[in-house]
Amino acid sequence: MYLLNVRSHFSAAHRLDGYNGACRNLHGHNWTVRVCIACETTDDIGLAVDFKVIKASFHALLDELDHTLLNDLPYFADRNPTSENIARYLYDEMTHRFSHEGCHITEIEVWESENSSVIYRRP
Repeated sequence: MYLLNVRSHFSAAHRLDGYNGACRNLHGHNWTVRVCIACETTDDIGLAVDFKVIKASFHALLDELDHTLLNDLPYFADRNPTSENIARYLYDEMTHRFSHEGCHITEIEVWESENSSVIYRRP
């Protein structure tokens, strides 16, 4: 099994409705995101999947979030844009957007700060 990781980032604002603290106010983060893709085999030159292929899907997705108010996105209409929910959203979206035979998305990691992250993966 090969695990391929790509890391990127986006900047966005959010607020946490119902939260008893400062995060209930509008504020922003420079989010760092890592996608991990598992592949069973490599091709005849030793590549599981070209990183360019992963980056194309991943960057297109993150570009949709960049410089937005996450609360305004349809996915977050009925849920807070917490790091946990952002990770799940990105996981679901990458699962739909990325397709390569013998490979699948295993997890998404989202950092809202340099020292705080959450990982979402399905069992």
